[in-house]
Amino acid sequence: MILRTLRLRSFRAHAETACTFAPKVNLLHGPNGAGKTNVLEAVHYLCLTKSFVASRDRYAVRKDAPYFEVEGTVENVRQTPMDVRLAYVPGKGKKVFVNGAELDRLADIVGTLPIVVFSPEDYELTAGGPSERRRFVNNILSQARPVYMDDLLKYRKARRQRNEVLKSYKKRPDPPPQAVLEPWTEELVTLGARVIHRRQQFLRSFADDLTRAYDQIDDVAERPSIEYDTIADLDADASVEDIESTFREVLERKKHQERDRGTTLAGPQRDELVFRLDDLEVRRYGSQGQHRTFAMALKLAQYFYLDDRHDTTPLLLLDDAFGKLDARRTQVFLELLRSDAVGQSLVTATRKAPFGDPLDFESERHRAVHVQSIDGTAHVQADDAPSEADAPDATPPDATPARPAQ
Repeated sequence: MILRTLRLRSFRAHAETACTFAPKVNLLHGPNGAGKTNVLEAVHYLCLTKSFVASRDRYAVRKDAPYFEVEGTVENVRQTPMDVRLAYVPGKGKKVFVNGAELDRLADIVGTLPIVVFSPEDYELTAGGPSERRRFVNNILSQARPVYMDDLLKYRKARRQRNEVLKSYKKRPDPPPQAVLEPWTEELVTLGARVIHRRQQFLRSFADDLTRAYDQIDDVAERPSIEYDTIADLDADASVEDIESTFREVLERKKHQERDRGTTLAGPQRDELVFRLDDLEVRRYGSQGQHRTFAMALKLAQYFYLDDRHDTTPLLLLDDAFGKLDARRTQVFLELLRSDAVGQSLVTATRKAPFGDPLDFESERHRAVHVQSIDGTAHVQADDAPSEADAPDATPPDATPARPAQ
């Protein structure tokens, strides 16, 4: 996948921004708060319909604007270049258009444009709560296997409905009638077992990608591993049917607790991933350096996993990823970005200097772009482009008036 052009309208600090990218490394440099991360966030919206920075879409709408819109042209995904546009109107939601045609569901774009993000928040992957690690697995599997995302969304819906039943009977003297609760329990078990089974399969194959990634960025003898903690003591090779049977047994044991608390107390929403270096549990006992290295290895392994399973190369976003790396790891990552092992990447940094020697920004393979804030509005300009003072018209010739969200 190659992102050729990107346009942002009323998106965070960007009133109207147009960018053109090179096929390999694209460096967005400039001071903090200028709007560099906003560009990466907009790309993430195009690929996965959501932000990697904030949970609420309305935060991405520029102040006093009625909506935001991001649009990009990508190549190497289908036979011809693909134009993807996402528009969001507060109170009305989001819509995605591919080559001008609206998609029936937002989820239909997920997996079409594979993407991996390195960001400062990656530390939470190893140091934060279980939800961060579940989100990581969900992100990978949703991009690699759309059927997984369908099952996960249906599972969440079934769990919400089941919780509503449990909650409504929480203070009543009698338990919920079987005819009311059982249908949601059966759907919960069927879908939850499929989610757990695919997570088990994923982690078995992902182990090789993690080892490969760790070898790329660290030369220590410690071996990384992931332990999957799910319902009961499931065998790693358990079938879907075995998981369903165990799931029912666990729910039966917890039925009185569930009634007292008014919520579902078992299922993949409570899964945990335990990261280890040899016998060391990283979350509890890892040093800051071990946390940082393990998180980087997880994201690089995610890239390898998606690259091996897609017919298009993932796009790699690195948001201030080099800020806390030592010189050796910085060199290793820059060599990776230059190599054929990684496709196109978008990198943010406050300074251009560290990237100048390893990357030839005079070539057509790489590009450097300066991002600055003027009176609270982000301005983006390629380093090799004429300044606005020299250009007769700073507006790109193909710019069109902002379109309604439709």
